[in-house]
Amino acid sequence: MKYIEDLREDMMINEIYFCRKKQELQTKAGKPYYALILQDKTGNIDGKIWNVISGGIGEFSALDYINVAGRVTSFNGSLQLNIDRLRKCDEGEYNPEDFMPCTKKDVNEMYGEILKMIETVQEPHLKSILQIFFQNTPEFQTRFQQHSAAKSVHHGFMGGLLEHTLGVAKICEFYASAYPIINHDLLITAALFHDMGKIYELSPFPENDYTDAGQLLGHIYMGAHIIENTCAQVPDFPKVLKRELIHCILAHHGELEYGSPKKPAIIEAFALNFADNADAKFETITEVLSGGDANSLEWLGFQRTLDTNIRRTSK
Repeated sequence: MKYIEDLREDMMINEIYFCRKKQELQTKAGKPYYALILQDKTGNIDGKIWNVISGGIGEFSALDYINVAGRVTSFNGSLQLNIDRLRKCDEGEYNPEDFMPCTKKDVNEMYGEILKMIETVQEPHLKSILQIFFQNTPEFQTRFQQHSAAKSVHHGFMGGLLEHTLGVAKICEFYASAYPIINHDLLITAALFHDMGKIYELSPFPENDYTDAGQLLGHIYMGAHIIENTCAQVPDFPKVLKRELIHCILAHHGELEYGSPKKPAIIEAFALNFADNADAKFETITEVLSGGDANSLEWLGFQRTLDTNIRRTSK
């Protein structure tokens, strides 16, 4: 099997991929074509079917496993697969585990690191609420370890939510050690909870798409709401501390135009915003640099989410 991460320009391929998305569009000349997003466990690639009425194109839908034949090309600095033949696969022709993108890191090790971080939290109410979710709720633990952190922008793979949360929390640990004015326990707790709403905003794989609640409410509100309700279950949870924790979650995107209901007002909220943005941006850059020829110093094209053109560093 040729995995997507191994595809190169001008390759001829005949492989099975998961059809994550299918759009029926028209060229400027009015000719119909299909735009696909194909997926395996190593990544995604855009697919195009320019001759949709060809006898070689069978019936298929999004979320089907399909066998495609065609040529890998390059468009605007990104690889693209021009498909000549396509058929829907039958069960037994594929192993679903080969097609769902997943973290390259060890899930058990990452979760173990999170449990060790919880042990560093001394404030009893914050530790209690962390233990409720990360140690005493098996359903949450399973979903948290398997879920993605995004539909497509960064950490959009199984285990992505765990990997991103751990990355943010590690950066926050550094901030707390470098700047003693920061409340370590509050910041680490907020970091571990900041994206928990993603479990409810996005559906599990293979869909990994926005739920109805995700579209209407969003992960920031849902996460803050769940934590606020859970704080009420912890006896004598300090009201001010609860407000500060909820504020960090509500403000972790930093700006109103980025989806935060509030802008950061306390230093821990600023630290969480900076850590979240840094981890997300570095993962986005890493995913961009992982495509194409690793030895090429050519520009990789304008990246909308980074608002700039990207090139690899010389060795």
